[in-house]
Amino acid sequence: MGEKRQHYSEEFKEQTVKYIQEQTKTLPQIGEDLNIPSGTLKQWMTKYRKFENEPLVDRATLHQKDKQLMEQERTIEDLKEEIAILKKAMHIFSKERN
Repeated sequence: MGEKRQHYSEEFKEQTVKYIQEQTKTLPQIGEDLNIPSGTLKQWMTKYRKFENEPLVDRATLHQKDKQLMEQERTIEDLKEEIAILKKAMHIFSKERN
């Protein structure tokens, strides 16, 4: 015969969803940790989810933001170099010719 289904209280479900929202782990990882199928956790998330405790970013978004930040830092360095060159050129061309 099949296994007996586990029943959880509403309070437990709400606390579990809150715990999920505070974590950066994936749903399957959390399901494995809690010994609850990830499909069940998804259903609970749909029903009890509140956005106040959720992390601001996930790993993919964080990686994307890191790449964007590195690109912007490179652009800033290039622009600083251009400004320095233009200042030197301005200094050279603004000197009176003898």
